[in-house]
Amino acid sequence: MKQCKAYYDLKDSQKRISVLQGGTRSGKTYSVLLGLIEFAWKNKGKGLFITICRKTFPSLRASAMRDFFQILEKENLYLPHNHNKTQHIYELYGNTFEFISTDQPQKVRGRKREVLFMNEANEFTFEDYTQLAMRTTFKIILDYNPSDEFHWIYDKVVPREDADFFTSTYLDNPFLEKAVVEEIEKLKELDANYWRIYGLGKRGVGESTIYTHWKFGERIPKTYDEIIYGIDFGYNAPTGMVKVYIKDNQCFVQEVLYKRHMTTTDLIQEMEKIVENKTKTIFGDSAEPKTITEIARAGFNIKSSDKSVKKGIDKLKSLVLVIDKKSVNLLKELKSYRWKQDKDGRTLDEPVKINDHLIDAMRYAIFTHLKSDNKITYWE
Repeated sequence: MKQCKAYYDLKDSQKRISVLQGGTRSGKTYSVLLGLIEFAWKNKGKGLFITICRKTFPSLRASAMRDFFQILEKENLYLPHNHNKTQHIYELYGNTFEFISTDQPQKVRGRKREVLFMNEANEFTFEDYTQLAMRTTFKIILDYNPSDEFHWIYDKVVPREDADFFTSTYLDNPFLEKAVVEEIEKLKELDANYWRIYGLGKRGVGESTIYTHWKFGERIPKTYDEIIYGIDFGYNAPTGMVKVYIKDNQCFVQEVLYKRHMTTTDLIQEMEKIVENKTKTIFGDSAEPKTITEIARAGFNIKSSDKSVKKGIDKLKSLVLVIDKKSVNLLKELKSYRWKQDKDGRTLDEPVKINDHLIDAMRYAIFTHLKSDNKITYWE
């Protein structure tokens, strides 16, 4: 029988952490529970501990815990004598399923486990996650609706080397009734942000957020047409540098430098390590002609950038940018980069000048390159 996309995503994940982001009714929680039951069956008699957790116990009882026992009933796997209702434990195939919440601190800081499933993980604090994760020896699974624009999941977990990130929507659930699908699709007219979160399974965004159409990139393209660099100079503020891989009208952006208190000599030394081929074009902040000249004298192919802010933003907003998931500082900047608002809350056509060093470097590189080279146009 065909299952939801989330089921296959989890099955294919070979890393320690699996992050399942999905819209409403995408079947992610049900898929995880099916996967955990299969995991217990494949590891019969090994005495493994599998923890299913939610922020509060009432919400756990009404969601993942209810679904788990419904699956057991449906598959004729439920045996009353295996169910300790006082301790909220169920023995299955010689392994133990434990249901806990973080309003039970003694259990959060209790025994170790092999597998942890944090249902609706964006309800938890990072401290909750840390306490649970450090006591988990094999596999961690997180699922959630992406209603938060900013969250520790995106900053602390998704960028990790040992994490897989997956998305799904209601369209990835083959079991939904037509009436449910129609109800979800009504969100298109009701509220754009709700539709983005619960319909499309994408992160919520504030009205004044500037860049919203970027996505995570898992790996650097194996082949590419061209590489360019962008650099925003700083001293007390960080110097930020990005590397952009261009392939088939796509821009894969990678943070390569983010460091404070760098002299020009320090910067050139870092660039010697970063830039493998000095013939590659580097677009630098045109407000620093002296620095650009010194870098050019060191043998780099550096050019002054076009610093047109609004035009540059408009051009980049017409693209879908793919951001290397390990580019932690760039990702933070993208999430917080917003238009200014006046005292009445009206949005202005001017960005807030704060935490924009890598974003500026990215704009310098891509916008200036697009102006001078028409090989790259727009993405669909």
